[in-house]
Amino acid sequence: MRKILFRAGTILILLVISGCMLYIGRGHTIYFDNKTLEYEGVKYDTIRRINVNVNGEQVAKLSKKERGLATCMGQKFTFDIEVIREKDGPVENRSFTIDVPYHQDGIVLNLIGMMEGLPQEAWMTEFVPMPVVEEEEEEIVIDEFDVTSDR
Repeated sequence: MRKILFRAGTILILLVISGCMLYIGRGHTIYFDNKTLEYEGVKYDTIRRINVNVNGEQVAKLSKKERGLATCMGQKFTFDIEVIREKDGPVENRSFTIDVPYHQDGIVLNLIGMMEGLPQEAWMTEFVPMPVVEEEEEEIVIDEFDVTSDR
């Protein structure tokens, strides 16, 4: 009986550890957009330059209409941005922490919408890669035997 309890306890501990690792260790790709956003009929324009820093390291330097990316582990993601609205203008520093949806491997964050304080559905979308269409090459068949030659 004691042997069975130890085995059941070991299996239970392993299941708990694997569940925690599945939740904590899940990796996500976060895409940052500096692109025009339209929400409820209002258009929010791009910013001249946005520098994105994660854990003190610059991961993206975005000009107008550009996209950058970073990876994160877990369900919370914290990053800082430096906003430069005009050439040689002042630098605005902002910090954000978001909850990363568990069921999405890649998400796109529109930084313009985040800075404007719009609701999450306006600035966070799931990243959906475009399908790659491969062009098929035509196969050229060359007949090695010429049956039309005269002998």
